[in-house]
Amino acid sequence: MTVAQRRGRRIMMTPQELDSFLSEQRTCRVASVSADGRPHVSALWYAWDGTSLWLYSITRSRRWSELRADPRISVLVDDGVEYGELRGAELSGTAVFVGEAPRTGEPCPELDAMERLFAAKNFGLEAMPHDGRHAWLRLTPDAIASWDFRKLAAL
Repeated sequence: MTVAQRRGRRIMMTPQELDSFLSEQRTCRVASVSADGRPHVSALWYAWDGTSLWLYSITRSRRWSELRADPRISVLVDDGVEYGELRGAELSGTAVFVGEAPRTGEPCPELDAMERLFAAKNFGLEAMPHDGRHAWLRLTPDAIASWDFRKLAAL
């Protein structure tokens, strides 16, 4: 068991690698907890601001209602096809709801920079399109686990 832990530390991403990885990826898998305690996982686009993961969720989704009832959240971002290419990060903590829900574009200074980043990254636009169906969740993680199997070749 100690060996696996040492190996895990050796393949974990540095803070700079993690920041770059989270900034370049687009899709994550969001895990929430249903009322009966079962996990629920769904895919979602996100943006990373260097500290927090920002999720733009449909407000009538199962994910949204589950996080309203229990804001504990775990998010997985991963990449790679072949075993030696696999890399990823799991971020966990508490979801915080930001801005109006659903989002219609009312002024919200806390969202200004994030909406520009999200719109550019995911839509190729300068401004965020608001459809009156989505709203923002922010995860500032309490815990992060990361791995980069490409580092195994160097071990």
